Amino acid sequence: MINFKEEANTIKEELIIIRRELHKYPEIGMEEFKTRELIKTFLKDEGIPFIEVAKTGVCGIIKGEKPGPIKTIALRSDIDGLPMDDKKTCDYSSKINGRMHACGHDAHIAILLGVAKILNKNRNFFSGNVKLFFEPAEETVGGSRFMIEEGVLENPSVDVICGLHVEETIECGKIMVKSGVVNASSNPFKIKIKGSGGHGAYPHTTVDPIVIASSVVLAIQNIISREVNAANPAVITIASIHGGKAQNVIPEEVNIKGIIRTLIKEDREFIKNRVVEVVEGVCKYSRGTCEIEIEDSYPSLYNDDNMVSILKRSAETIIGNENILNQENIKMGVESFAYFAEQRPSVFYFLGTGNNEKHTSYPAHSSLFDIDEDAIAVGIAIQCQLVSNYLTIT
Repeated sequence: MINFKEEANTIKEELIIIRRELHKYPEIGMEEFKTRELIKTFLKDEGIPFIEVAKTGVCGIIKGEKPGPIKTIALRSDIDGLPMDDKKTCDYSSKINGRMHACGHDAHIAILLGVAKILNKNRNFFSGNVKLFFEPAEETVGGSRFMIEEGVLENPSVDVICGLHVEETIECGKIMVKSGVVNASSNPFKIKIKGSGGHGAYPHTTVDPIVIASSVVLAIQNIISREVNAANPAVITIASIHGGKAQNVIPEEVNIKGIIRTLIKEDREFIKNRVVEVVEGVCKYSRGTCEIEIEDSYPSLYNDDNMVSILKRSAETIIGNENILNQENIKMGVESFAYFAEQRPSVFYFLGTGNNEKHTSYPAHSSLFDIDEDAIAVGIAIQCQLVSNYLTIT
């Protein structure tokens, strides 16, 4: 029986160095060229075959050499950073102005590379296949859907998938997971309200799009508070309103941007339709017109019960049952791993990286975000054990 905890600790420092190198040189979605080269070089050095996918993504594969059932499990890491400044003071803070790994994707890469190294070294102990998904643009367009379109789930066909995300609110050495819905779906939208501009002193000669926009903002909030079951979390956020340039001029149009977040497919479709109906209705009775664009973005992320069970059993071997937390509340944020989870039974869990003494409890997407790097070995060991339990490594 392979002791994955020991194996992970043996390569821990090597992966911390890699994580820090990635942290120093972050790249945003679909621009992860140097990141991709680092991943490719590592896989080449380990003798792991791979292909390039989704412009800047990578898909590697490790084939077990032990006779037995041929099942395939995929493990996923996102690889992009964020367009923001790193304000930490440390040797590995970002060297690229306006770019930062503020969400831990550098740690995700290091973990998956560590898993690849250990499993490839021990491939004679298991049958089946392990696919390695390094996904670009998770923070923006969701590289997973492009990877799927380019066939990463086939040849050989993937049976199950696992993903993780670092979580600063959880103490290092613990994980958090739940069955069912984990993250919300999202539908970004744009609304253009058109009126008839004119002098601010004579509003009766105009059709004021700013007043119409104000009514629209209030009216669509009633969809959530009065038309959606209160037991089903849902949010409509208006994040941007632009119209007019002068204090005494009523503009001709106002542009609104926002996003819908839901958990249930039926709510998602209902709210999308009602936003259109409400906005068109408000504009009509106000003598204005409108243009509405609603994008179908990330779906809700669902965890498969059986995969959650395997994950918990695997994590218990590494960190003990007392360090496995149940995620009580669904996260209203989105996660592009949901595209994979739509296609195959999956599990997505949160790896604790918080440590007040090491100053790693700052929130993700903040300029001081960092992780307790001891979590890298924990993540490697749990992922390896999960593969072991699924493919029955002995």
